[in-house]
Amino acid sequence: MQSVKKDLSPTKVELTITADQAFMDRVKDHVLGDLSKSVNMAGFRKGHAPKALIEKNVDQATLQSQFLDHAINDLYVEALTKEKVKVVAQPEVSVTKFVPFTTLEFKATVEVVGKVTLPDYKKIRMSKEVEATTAADVDAVLEDLARRDATKKEVTRAAKYGDEVVLDFKGVDAKTKKAIEGADGKEYPLTLGSNSFIPGFEPEVVGLKAGEEKTFDITFPKDYGSKDLQNKKVQFTIKVHKINEFELPKLDDTFAGKVGPFRTLAELKADIKKQLHTEKDKQAQRTLENNLLAEIAEKAKADIPKVLVDEEIDRMEEEERRNLVYRGQTWQEHLEAEGKTEAEHKEGLRESAEIRVKTGLVLGEVAQKEGIDVTDKELNERITELKKQYNDPAMKAELDKPENRREIGSRIITEKTIAALASYAEK
Repeated sequence: MQSVKKDLSPTKVELTITADQAFMDRVKDHVLGDLSKSVNMAGFRKGHAPKALIEKNVDQATLQSQFLDHAINDLYVEALTKEKVKVVAQPEVSVTKFVPFTTLEFKATVEVVGKVTLPDYKKIRMSKEVEATTAADVDAVLEDLARRDATKKEVTRAAKYGDEVVLDFKGVDAKTKKAIEGADGKEYPLTLGSNSFIPGFEPEVVGLKAGEEKTFDITFPKDYGSKDLQNKKVQFTIKVHKINEFELPKLDDTFAGKVGPFRTLAELKADIKKQLHTEKDKQAQRTLENNLLAEIAEKAKADIPKVLVDEEIDRMEEEERRNLVYRGQTWQEHLEAEGKTEAEHKEGLRESAEIRVKTGLVLGEVAQKEGIDVTDKELNERITELKKQYNDPAMKAELDKPENRREIGSRIITEKTIAALASYAEK
């Protein structure tokens, strides 16, 4: 096999590939072997007739078509390895010379990963800045734990912040008085101060007693999830059924024992402080890694194939669509809220997509330069850990599929590469 690479652009190459006779003889022999399994010949069992006889009795167009498919695929893969080409799309193939089973030449034009030039990343220095854990941080966690263990007691006084108010509510258009879908509820438990409702709603409830009703207007935020309600004035009518006061447990050694394996409140506080420090340390590490990757990617030079950026835009949009489902907003509503067409929205994501793709290419180049790979042992151990997260045998089996093993392996290589970069930065 001979191959010649011609650069058509920084991200597109043309490979001219020529087969040798020994290769073509092997491919022809293989194809005839496959065809013999479906050919009936008198005096021979299927698959056992001499290949010379098979060649005379099969449809020549079928033989040549299967020969070309097999030969071109094998030669193309071999040429990619030889020329060290990293493709990012399917090739456009054109056969330029073909004399059945004696001459084969074809051209394959394909988009590829362009040249990536790395900065001297080993000289970039960054330090991890871990935010201090204060007594106020610990107290906030203790307060949250206490609230989870609190008991509720119905009271007859007016509602105040911190209370749970059980109420009915119904919203209508302030102008037309037409009911608004989804803006109503029965015996809904609302904790005042949780900020879980529309801004301005909870203050209207403060001061009410059980059995009282109230009507008031609320203007929805301009960035509200549903476009139909953005900046819309809605009139709410509420009726309070009851008010519950939270009785918080005393923060003492007994409370600490209920929360976990702690003998004293001091032990609980020490454990909270330790966990908070661990979380802040991890966050600081993530920040360091993100900043480091951003700086390396910014200083690197890379020829980025358009197809990779387009694919990343599609992934980003799909992620947006999934998030919109949780917010109860349609894709069309989202586009209208942004005042963009489909094409304008895609173009608006292009810069971010290019940064993501460039960062990925840079990481791949660093991994190759550093000789970072994943061993079978590392891969199998990671898959074993992932399987522990599932009870469904089918989900566990999914992790063993070749494509998923490759994805997990790539993830491990990325993690190891980032760790290596961080180790240089913190020296």
